[in-house]
Amino acid sequence: MGRKPLYFLIVGVFLAYYVYLPLPEDFEEPWKIIQLNAYIKTIIHLAEFVELLGLNNFVDSLTIFLGPSEVPPTSDENITVTETTFNHIPVRVYVPKRKSEALRRGVFYIHGGGWCHGSAASKQQDLLSRWTADRLDAVVISVSYRLAPKYHFPVQFEDAYNSLKWFLRKEVLAKYGVNPERIGVSGSSSGANLAAAVAQQLLDDPDVKIKLKTQSLIYPVLQALDVDTPSYREHSHFPLLFKSVMVRHWSEYFTTDRSLEKAMLSHQHVPVESSHLFKFVNWSSLLPERFIKGHVYNNPTYGKSELSKKYPGFLDVRAAPLLADDKKLRGLPRTHVITCEYDVLRDDGIMYVTRLQNAGVPVTHNHIEDGFHGSFLLLKFKISSRMINQYISWLSEYL
Repeated sequence: MGRKPLYFLIVGVFLAYYVYLPLPEDFEEPWKIIQLNAYIKTIIHLAEFVELLGLNNFVDSLTIFLGPSEVPPTSDENITVTETTFNHIPVRVYVPKRKSEALRRGVFYIHGGGWCHGSAASKQQDLLSRWTADRLDAVVISVSYRLAPKYHFPVQFEDAYNSLKWFLRKEVLAKYGVNPERIGVSGSSSGANLAAAVAQQLLDDPDVKIKLKTQSLIYPVLQALDVDTPSYREHSHFPLLFKSVMVRHWSEYFTTDRSLEKAMLSHQHVPVESSHLFKFVNWSSLLPERFIKGHVYNNPTYGKSELSKKYPGFLDVRAAPLLADDKKLRGLPRTHVITCEYDVLRDDGIMYVTRLQNAGVPVTHNHIEDGFHGSFLLLKFKISSRMINQYISWLSEYL
């Protein structure tokens, strides 16, 4: 074989690896996601290469390569946008300009990004908050919690929780004209993880007299015990969230020590003394049959207790809300869960739906058959508009 055919072969293999993506025939806007997938894979491999050279942490490189997307807190003709702090945690506040005869609803929103990326100032989060405030005639609080790998659990949880507690003070609600009986918490991905966790924590806090009316969880990540659910198996290489990247972000949430990541990938991170927790994430009993699709549940394997003693966060209900017992779940407010079919986190959300329903909590579950992780805020995709409309419509009806 001459050099030119060899070069063409190498380039062809390279392009096929980055561009080829098997999609269902009826998948909407396939070329957009194929292009986005190639871009994300390139970014991930660059970040891995930089880390291999010892130059930077993987998740820090991802943040750099994805580029800045923050926008200033600019008011427009409909919404007044300000930045302040709630209990020393930065937040953006979105207040409709039109006059209101009654107190407004309040939405406390927590952004996603694997506990490592993003802020309330990112362009997508800012637009979502504006649209929510305008269409609901609601006050929206969007929080910027501290991020890994510089900060580890429970810092992210505590930032979200402490800023929400500050918002729920009577004098703060009065300042922004918020009805204390119409407040909801929401978030996407890791933000939904934090939203679920703070909603649970509020139930046991004697200092909080005002209760949440709703919680909205968009493709939530809810447990780190079992990363071998059917959705993890089926969609481990589907954009925009690969299994390896999700596990890495879980690990970074707790430590920069990669021994936890390796143990999670080999399913040997849970010690035998914590075996009772698996009943809360046993997908063989918590998933409807159509999501099991013939998958066989593997009995848990156990690791050494040293790892859980060093990094107990992955066994903490504040990090993994699916580990809450049934008694805790019974006190939760009306819940909205959005899951996507092509998402490793699909089964986390569905298991939570099942457990909440079994506990008697009113739940609305919207499953997006052609959805994938990240599609909620991919504003150039048609699916994003549909999902945001579902989200705001539910809040309009129940908040």
